[in-house]
Amino acid sequence: VAALRLPGEPGADRPAEIDIQVRPGHRRRGLGRRLLAAAAEGLRADRRTSVIAQVHAGTPAVPFLESHGFECVLVLRGMVLRLDEVPPERIARLVAAGPAGYRLIRWQGVVPDEHATALAHAKHAMADLAEYEGAPWDAHRVRETAEVVAKRGDDLYTVAALDASGAVVAGFTEIVVPHDAAGRAAQYDTAVAPEHRGRRLGIWVKAAMLEWLAAERPEVREIETDNLGDNEHMLAVNEELGFRVERESLEYQAPVSVLP
Repeated sequence: VAALRLPGEPGADRPAEIDIQVRPGHRRRGLGRRLLAAAAEGLRADRRTSVIAQVHAGTPAVPFLESHGFECVLVLRGMVLRLDEVPPERIARLVAAGPAGYRLIRWQGVVPDEHATALAHAKHAMADLAEYEGAPWDAHRVRETAEVVAKRGDDLYTVAALDASGAVVAGFTEIVVPHDAAGRAAQYDTAVAPEHRGRRLGIWVKAAMLEWLAAERPEVREIETDNLGDNEHMLAVNEELGFRVERESLEYQAPVSVLP
């Protein structure tokens, strides 16, 4: 089976996402190529220029993608935090140690209108992802992303740090609790604007999120996250919180023009 995700409107300058699955007993018979070709027709019909795929390192998907024009653009390290291994008092200390000149806010679901543009600006701090996503963050896209999560029946939680003016989102973190989570939540975006780095805002907002989830969603026992393999700062933050590496994934991208 091949599945496509087409974010935005037809012809949007954003890459599509593809997932191709072939049962082990039916591989090496050309089924993957035929599924890719069928998906490529859908991509061209939607006027997409590029597509991305995420696969696990060391699996047959890697040579398959590379043989069909895909190139690796990101290495993602999958990590898991088991909340019963995190002492509540340590989280409380991290929250209490927040830097002067900032305050925390939080919301569930779509960002409040008064913070939408500021959150979009903060998401530009994720420049490493923007290089291949090909789409700028604005207030509309921030709202659209949250609405997609809600339509799936999942719950999006956001904690943000505002600067002294109250108008700038200096840093933020997002967690999604799937409706069928079975105790595991997913870390979405976390970023700190370059001009606000070096103040431990990243670990502050993450600790505040853990404290909120413990009170709001006590059924969540684990949080999974993906970090860029070369994002040493965020890896260090997550390791300090207690995240441990569980897997490594690769993001591949290809121009639609090279697909079969």
